[in-house]
Formats: sequence, C-alpha cells, structure tokens
Amino acid sequence: MTDFTGFELAQPLLRAIADEGYTTATPIQTMSIPTLLKGHDLLGVAQTGTGKTASFALPLLHKLSKIGTKPDSRKPRALILAPTRELAGQIADSLKTYGRHMHLRTTVVFGGVSIRPQIKILAQGVDILVATPGRLIDLMNQRHVRLDDVEVFILDEADRMLDMGFIPDVRKIAAAVPKRRQTVLFSATMPKSIQGLADSLLNDPVQVEVAPAATTAERVDQKVLFVAKDQKRALISDLMADEAIERVLIFTRTKHGADRVARHLVQCGVKSDAIHGNKSQNARQRALKGFREGHIRALVATDIAARGIDVDGVTHVINFDLPNEPESYVHRIGRTARAGASGIAISFCDHEERGYLRDIEKTIRQSVPVNEDHPFHAPDIANSVGSNKGTPQRKHRQGQGQNQRRRNTGRFKGSSRRAA
Repeated sequence: MTDFTGFELAQPLLRAIADEGYTTATPIQTMSIPTLLKGHDLLGVAQTGTGKTASFALPLLHKLSKIGTKPDSRKPRALILAPTRELAGQIADSLKTYGRHMHLRTTVVFGGVSIRPQIKILAQGVDILVATPGRLIDLMNQRHVRLDDVEVFILDEADRMLDMGFIPDVRKIAAAVPKRRQTVLFSATMPKSIQGLADSLLNDPVQVEVAPAATTAERVDQKVLFVAKDQKRALISDLMADEAIERVLIFTRTKHGADRVARHLVQCGVKSDAIHGNKSQNARQRALKGFREGHIRALVATDIAARGIDVDGVTHVINFDLPNEPESYVHRIGRTARAGASGIAISFCDHEERGYLRDIEKTIRQSVPVNEDHPFHAPDIANSVGSNKGTPQRKHRQGQGQNQRRRNTGRFKGSSRRAA
C-alpha cells in the first residue's frame, strides 16, 4: 500500500482525493499509477471493487492537466470504452469527482437516450470521452466525432466486451485512433481471445495483476442452498425476512425472471426493483439511484445489466439462478465485499444447475459450503449422482459450529462495514 502523495500527482488531484477521504492506494493503484504516469501501455487483470477506475483515471487527468490548451471540436484527447451504460456513467462520474479542481471537460455517450445532446456537447470540444462501443460507432459514422487527437485509449472490462459481442466494434474504433498513443486494457479475466486483443492493441505493455483470473474475493462468505426450482421464490421470501440482509443484489439468468422475482418481493413487502436490457435508460438509472440511496432494499438484475453497478454497502449477493458461465459467478459475488468490507454470497441450486455449480467450483478452485438450515432444503438434489457429493457436505459439517453461532445472530449475518 502507498500513500497517494507518493505518486507526485498534480495538486488539484491530491486535493480531490483528500476531499473524498482517501489516503492509501489499493494494490492495483499502487502498481498501475506509476507505470501510467511514465507513459507505458498497461495490461491489467483486476476484478471489480479493487479500485481500478482510479488507477487509470488519476494518471489520465494528471497527463491532460499538463496540456494547457482547449480541445478541438469533435476531437477528444482521451477515449475510454466501457461495455455498459451503467459502467460508462460511473467512470464519467469518477473522472468528474477526481477532476473537480481542474478545468477539463468530460462527457459520456451511450445508447438508449437521445443522441442530439451528445452531438452538441462533442461539438463544443471535450478532453475525455467515455463511451459504449455501439453509440460511439454511430457518432463516428455520422461524423460527429473524430479520434485523430486521442492520446490515451482505455478499454475497461474487456472480457465483458467479448461476452457482449463488441470486439469487432472495438477493433474498428481502435483503427481510428492514432498509432502513437498510450493504451490501457483492463479485464477481470484473461481468456485467449482477450489476450489476443491486447497483443494487437498494446505496445510492449506492463502487465499488472492483483488476483489470479477467476478467483473470488477472499472476504466473501459463500454458501449454496439446494432447492427445487418451484420453491425458489418461497426461499427468497424466507431469506428476506432476515434483517441482516440490508442491501442485496439478486441475479437471474433472464430479463423476465428478474421482473418476476422483483414483483414477488414487492408483493412480500420488500422494496425491490429490476434492472435489465429491456428497461429504459431512465428506469435503469432510477432503480440504480434508489438502490444506491437505500430506498430500494433488493435490486434484481441480469448479468449484463449488473456489469458496472458500483454500489457501496451491498451486504449480500443472492444468485437466484446460477450462471451458466462460471466467470459470471466471480463477477456477481464481487459486487459485495467491496472497499474493505466483508460480504455474503448465497446461491440457489436446483437439479438442472448442478453442472453449473461443478463448473463454478472448478473455476474458483474451491467447494462452495452447503447450508442445509432452511425450510426448502432438497436432499435429493444435494446428493444427486455426479454432483461431487461429499466435498461440499463435508465442508458444511466442519463448519456446523460456526453456522450455529451465526444462527444465533442471524442466519446469514455478516459485517457490512464500509471502508474507503
């Protein structure tokens, strides 16, 4: 860990960091900031919640503050690509927070909203453009933005870009950016396809990694609950009666499933909302704002919509449906235990999802402890043939004393202390 003053950042940046109450850099910031300040390309492997946004935002703002001239119309000096609207918006918010004492212009563009205000702002000239690939391609095709002056090109969550089919757009955008530039690529995982993308975009990069790819946050207390598919909604109602579940992010595999779960919780008296791709941008922002401010206790989301949700104080993540891609499990549970806090991840597993659980345990290189202490436990699913039975059960027995102590203070209670 390093004190931020040791990075020799511009004084306006240090003032903004102090305003936020931050004093000590996270490991990814300690490794990334000096490298980027020296002008090197960087390939970063980091999960959400590690402080990676500041690790590229602070060096970028520092570099642009030294230029001293205004950007030309429609020609940003830095470009940051993000896979989702929510993540793009949060990156832009962070840049504005850290750059509050600087005279730099930042704007964000994404689909789902009118393009006209975005065109107007770009025409006035911006230093930093944060964009989702689809909307940026539209603006490029209509000649409302040119990338000739881009000096720093940043791709965040590249693996999700791949999942969402954006890689062809990313390559087209990269071809329009000058070859002489600084390039930064961050990804939570590093499959061969992302490694290939990095090789084609980065020039002799420094690689930094704060945790092995596809590992889970150490502070997350993980549990799996075996339950019949038609009993899942009854189980979620039973869990939400526990007041220790203060702020929970619930994941489903489908958009319709998210709506059904949210409606069910509302009927049970739990303040809830759903966020997914079929929702309008205003509805998504309203739900996210309500969740962040504590007006909504449970936010039900699909994987794509949840990517980029960065909310402090999420005490629990509940996988109502297990993901069919084990890497998504890592991203999901990383929404809790952020910024130094601990958190709890609870996963429902029905008979059809046993294979998904095996893939997850293989990916995270550990068994997820089983919790049988709920009224809908399904022993037939827990003991189904080919389910790696024994290992999770054994872990459960070993932890029974701990579970009993936990039941005395709430079945799934965990610390939700917030830290910078």
